[in-house]
Amino acid sequence: MPIHIATAQSVNAPIIAKLVGDLLQEIMTTINTPAFGFSLGETEARARTWLEDGSYTVLLARDGERVAGFIALSECRALYAEGRFGIIPELYVCPDRRSQGVGRLLVMEATRVARSNGWARLEVTTPPLPQFDRTLAFYERQGFSLSGGRKMKLSL
Repeated sequence: MPIHIATAQSVNAPIIAKLVGDLLQEIMTTINTPAFGFSLGETEARARTWLEDGSYTVLLARDGERVAGFIALSECRALYAEGRFGIIPELYVCPDRRSQGVGRLLVMEATRVARSNGWARLEVTTPPLPQFDRTLAFYERQGFSLSGGRKMKLSL
């Protein structure tokens, strides 16, 4: 069955939250570090709120009724980026649907959304390397280029 990409609505918050949990668990298992706190209920509530207020866009990839993956987009502003741009905070393809073009379709639709929003660029941070070298290679195949540095955080 062909993959269909659609913009998520707030009613989709439970499935988005579950997929985010799957993504974070996969990263933590792979790097053997409890890098993220995760609450299914809190994540679902945040997803619902952000989808309703328009501050977060989620594109769902569906194979019939089954969700095969998702990509999230959020707008940022920076002088270095020459204005408004989009970030991809999460991209996840279900393990049994990987290497079947689902991620490529999600990025293509995200690029269309970015252009329609007038964003100057899209940015993404990969999970830790070298454990996620395949993820880096995927983004490079989609046209992303390295911009240097490492993702850092200061928890507050």
